[in-house]
Amino acid sequence: MSAESSQKANERLLLAQLADIGDLVLTTPAIAALRETCPRATIDLLAFEHALPVIPAGLIDAAIPLKRGANSGRSFYSPTNLRTVFSLNRRAYDTVIFFHHFTLRAGVFKFWLIAKACGAKGIIGLKNQNIGFLTDSIDDAGFGALHQAQYWLELVGLLGASREPRPAQVKREPLPGDILPTGDKPRVVIHTGSGGYSKARRWPAARFAAVARRLRQSHDAEIVLVGSQTDEPGGAGQFAGLTVKNLLGRTTLPQLADVIGGADLFIGADSGVMHIAATTGTAVISIFGPSNAEAWRPWTIGTGSTVLRSGVECSPCNYVGQALGAREGCAARTCMKLVTVEQVAATAQRILDKGPGLKTGCDAVAPPAWQDRRLRILDIPVNAITYASWLQTIAAWIRGSGGAKHVCTVNPEFIMIAQNDPIFFAILQRAAICAPDGVGLLWASRYLGAPLPERVTGSDGVPFIARHAAERGWKLFLLGAAEGVAERAAAMLQASCPGLLIAGAHGGSPSASDEDRIVELVNKSGADILFVAYGAPEQDKWIARNLPRLQVSMAMGVGGALDFIAGVIPRAPGWMQRRGLEWLYRLLRQPWRWRRMLRLPRFVLAVRRQARG
Repeated sequence: MSAESSQKANERLLLAQLADIGDLVLTTPAIAALRETCPRATIDLLAFEHALPVIPAGLIDAAIPLKRGANSGRSFYSPTNLRTVFSLNRRAYDTVIFFHHFTLRAGVFKFWLIAKACGAKGIIGLKNQNIGFLTDSIDDAGFGALHQAQYWLELVGLLGASREPRPAQVKREPLPGDILPTGDKPRVVIHTGSGGYSKARRWPAARFAAVARRLRQSHDAEIVLVGSQTDEPGGAGQFAGLTVKNLLGRTTLPQLADVIGGADLFIGADSGVMHIAATTGTAVISIFGPSNAEAWRPWTIGTGSTVLRSGVECSPCNYVGQALGAREGCAARTCMKLVTVEQVAATAQRILDKGPGLKTGCDAVAPPAWQDRRLRILDIPVNAITYASWLQTIAAWIRGSGGAKHVCTVNPEFIMIAQNDPIFFAILQRAAICAPDGVGLLWASRYLGAPLPERVTGSDGVPFIARHAAERGWKLFLLGAAEGVAERAAAMLQASCPGLLIAGAHGGSPSASDEDRIVELVNKSGADILFVAYGAPEQDKWIARNLPRLQVSMAMGVGGALDFIAGVIPRAPGWMQRRGLEWLYRLLRQPWRWRRMLRLPRFVLAVRRQARG
């Protein structure tokens, strides 16, 4: 054995994974690859105590547990945990590997503390702008660029381990006695929770119960409920009147894995329990909403699994790119609501019938190649379009049958709002067109060396489209603004555009409680184009949430355009519009807008920083 090989074989490695159960499960392929490459090395694992029971025997030499409180970030600094961290230097580690994205600058300090405390000369992790103490790294391309399990395989590849995908593995132990007797009925395990990190990931327990009832009727399935008592308080009550085996809070993690492994099908949302299920060989249906399925879909190698998503434009809204995003999603949670009982039950019935299963994946559609070439102003894409090219695009959308397309009219204020609103930021990334509505964008494009051809505004775009709609027989629906404004605007447009077909005009609100009724109203109207005037960013969030079920060809947020057309609010004189001074006119008429106008100088400074960077 060479000196180098001998040193590698006897190396002492510390692995750090301070996330939750599912994250630790997804680290096991990398740990197994590392153990295979370095069978004689000492491999210790620093992780939270509640997750460690999933680790099977033989993968690691020692588990170093940390206590986790209600707030995992603060609990790291408890006296007990700090004593554990500062004792690491006694173990004389050669290398520490961090299985983490270093997303928040504030959180990087604890990893730096671990690295210093253990005294390792080698520090391996994902490289981004927030971290500077790594000695070896791979670039962090963002959440979802690789599956989390593949990221960790790439990391251990730096130590010579295989990067090839391999199954995750968890410890399994049978339940005592005959709690789950064997039988001929198909067994379906259901988990209604999502762990404590983000309740926005949960699909309603009542819907799980409805699926269970259908599977009882269609396949006489035996239903088993798993998880902890705190996963979904009262969730078991939704199964009243249905014979189920309730194992909530009655299994250890290894026993849970064994229960799922003996089933024909597992159904659950994005959670640690789902990731345990994916290791067992049992068919898995996982329901995703706000969380990133590209990063956390079931890691199944050689076996099928099904990811069900509604495909709303704003999903995923957390853990996208380099940012955490909206941890709790939005109040509407339409992304979960639009995954239906019928969809889940039909998929489950197909699996139980041993029919062709759906492979792991998502229904998100990759953006057209031309979108990748869009000008980016403070990370917001802006299309270099003109009114003429926009009209051609709309005509193509209406002729085709590719589903509803979202057009956002973007100005400097919107761009600055998006910097602090992760849901709005995600929507602007995925919209079919981000039109340059604002003279500030024309200035920014010139300053950045990529001039936009012209300003394309919502206020001018509505009457422009209306004129051509009258000529071509396109039908418009006007939604939003104050009571009666949409109807007045419709009348004004029809007066100025003879022959214009207005399919409907309605005020309504962007609240989640109204959206089902409004979507039905729009769809029944047969409209080709929908203009939504709820104000930014609410109008674009409403469109994004409901885009998959809107039966129009184009939906666009138009802000105050309906107020202008209806004559409720006068527009700036033509000379001010031509000089890009509409903002000044509105400020003079509405002095209360001065706080919003402070975003403009911040925008200018940010663009200058972008140009220098």
